[in-house]
Amino acid sequence: MAKRRPGRPKIRHKKNEKIETPHKSVRPFLSLSEKMQRYIFTVLFFLLAIIILFSFASSAGVIGANLNHLLRLLIGYVIFAAPVIFILIGFVIFQNEESIKSIKNSLLVAGSIFLLGATGIFALGELRVDDSLKNNFIWNHSGPGGWLGYIITWPLYKGFDFWVTFFIFVLAVSISLMFLIEPFWKKRQENKPNEEKLAVEVKNKKTSKELKESATILEKMKKEAKDKLKSLDFKKVDNINSELPALEIKKPQKGFEERKKENLIYKYPPLELLSARTGNSEGGDIELNSAIIKKTLKNFGIDVEMGEVNIGPTVTQYTLKPAEGVKLSKITALQNDLALALASQSIRIEAPIPGRSLVGVEIPNRKRALVSLREVMDNQEFKTSPDPLLMVLGKDVMGRATFADLGEMPHLLIGGTTGSGKTICLNTIIMSLLYRNSPEELKLVLVDPKRVEFPVYASLQHLLCPVIYDAQQTLVALKWLVGEMERRFTVLSEAHSRDIGSYNLKQEKKGEEKMPYIALIIDELADLMSVKGKEIESYVVRLAQMSRATGIHLILATQRPSVEVITGLIKANITSRIALKVGSLVDSRTILDASGAEKLLGKGDMLIMSKEYSKPKRIQSPYVSEIEIKKVVTWLKENNPIEEIGEEEGEGNYLEIQNQNSNSLAGELQKAMETPEAQMDSFYSKEDPLFEEAKRTVIAARKASASLLQRRLGIGYARAARLIDILEERGIVGPADGAKPRDVLVGDETDDNDY
Repeated sequence: MAKRRPGRPKIRHKKNEKIETPHKSVRPFLSLSEKMQRYIFTVLFFLLAIIILFSFASSAGVIGANLNHLLRLLIGYVIFAAPVIFILIGFVIFQNEESIKSIKNSLLVAGSIFLLGATGIFALGELRVDDSLKNNFIWNHSGPGGWLGYIITWPLYKGFDFWVTFFIFVLAVSISLMFLIEPFWKKRQENKPNEEKLAVEVKNKKTSKELKESATILEKMKKEAKDKLKSLDFKKVDNINSELPALEIKKPQKGFEERKKENLIYKYPPLELLSARTGNSEGGDIELNSAIIKKTLKNFGIDVEMGEVNIGPTVTQYTLKPAEGVKLSKITALQNDLALALASQSIRIEAPIPGRSLVGVEIPNRKRALVSLREVMDNQEFKTSPDPLLMVLGKDVMGRATFADLGEMPHLLIGGTTGSGKTICLNTIIMSLLYRNSPEELKLVLVDPKRVEFPVYASLQHLLCPVIYDAQQTLVALKWLVGEMERRFTVLSEAHSRDIGSYNLKQEKKGEEKMPYIALIIDELADLMSVKGKEIESYVVRLAQMSRATGIHLILATQRPSVEVITGLIKANITSRIALKVGSLVDSRTILDASGAEKLLGKGDMLIMSKEYSKPKRIQSPYVSEIEIKKVVTWLKENNPIEEIGEEEGEGNYLEIQNQNSNSLAGELQKAMETPEAQMDSFYSKEDPLFEEAKRTVIAARKASASLLQRRLGIGYARAARLIDILEERGIVGPADGAKPRDVLVGDETDDNDY
């Protein structure tokens, strides 16, 4: 008996335990793309069919003749159907967009069943006629059904007799043909929704035509009634229109392409200005990853059934359905174990997938696909949608183009670390708005405290004012927007309009100017909050609460998603949020109120949360370079020249917004920069913006102290002491008298008209 070598541990194997060999990573053929593999298999099947066809006429050479002889011995007369079957299989592989790995098993099963059934039918006919073959089995016999058909049919015929065996073989042939025809049937079913959609559109057009005819008949009836009343000599017949009921026809909103054709003054930028480069993603070995996921979960006592696989631009989503009685929390708790088994840097589990009884496991692709802005914009939904503020978001995990309407959000909060793609995401949003709106339809207010991201847009006609770089200027812009919002509410109330959409529709019918949308985009909120946090927050919250109806929308971005920047009030009033890659789970919860953003891959990989999605949705944001942005901005400047205006009408070509009685935002900024410090009551000054509120507080309390202002205004001691000094300079409170509160020198606010 051989002795164990000393120094080496004895290895014990469990009974029936399988020893897995390491997986070979060098597979040249499988390293080809799925599309190339399909083409290769299609050509091989077509070539095999051609060789067999030419062998019937002895025109395929020695190899073809030997192949023909071998197939005749093996499958008999079924050889004449072989070319047709091979051509059909080739078409199935060519037209199937799925992976060759996912369809090869079904084709193998279908071909095998067909061969067994067809050869069996021919061999069955021979056995029924020839009793010698039926009574004595001849192992090397090859008749009409070939050797394969004879050895399969003989035992079945002896056991079931003729008719039962015949129906077994017919059923086998039918099943195999169903396998081969299924892809064509499936493709036809997918085209049916388009036909149904077309039928609905035709029905809508018919309904619209009927409404127009009804309106024409009603107008005719009103005219006849009016003429009849005139003949009766009634007075004030002109008021009959107010007494007769009016039929309002809600016209469908015009799509973007239709509005684009109607606007003969403004020239919209073409998509050719954007780069068309793109790329394909590589999701790795799909079958191997599916097997690893299933096996890993089974090792922890969780039985699952693997479902479809969705290959997106950044990640591949493997879907699975757990067995009954399995808690989803048990699956999500194994996130790190799955990442270890798959040798992946990070994975994300979506449990469940919204709207489906499945769990999704998202694994980073071996190679990420480049998603270009032009690729997503060149989508039928983007071209036909009537929403003027439709924004490009990117592609989801299934590779579908995804969009969002800023008008429905109605405000957006974006957070992500440096390098996560936050600024490119903002540029994508701005470019989407520029491609869909003229300067008369949309105005932009761009705030860039970093001074390096938004200067490229400086020459746009869409800007209400020059790009803002300073916190004080931002405060002026926010205060002006609040005033503009209140002015617009007055205009809407006088026009009996509910929101800017209905108001613009009425203005369009009258042929008058419409009210433009306004989008305020801030690239770095954290810098502004660190300087003017309380004031910035108050104005942002005021706008977020009320400005939707007036067409004023906010897009705020920050690379420091902490509670000091994204405060509770801001989060409560801005429910639509985008989270790019963040550094910690705390930051993810600050933005989304959920985990997941800390496991993103950066470079535009993001999660979006809005009222449209019950859970955060993963999207890959498209890439747009600075060169592309410059091309679009330069094209707009050259093809839409600015009309010359007088100095009294505007400054720097930044026009006022349809109100001659109010100052434009650019004018307010200019006045704030030129006014002496002593006269800057509400803009740039050393006087605190809370001065008026502090004045009212001390007058109401009839005493003044720093501690009083600290409690009432919720500010620090230094700021409260500075407010007391300003109140003393203005003569509102008296001088300090030790520890006693200062005296208030004015009676109430009405007595203080000189200050």
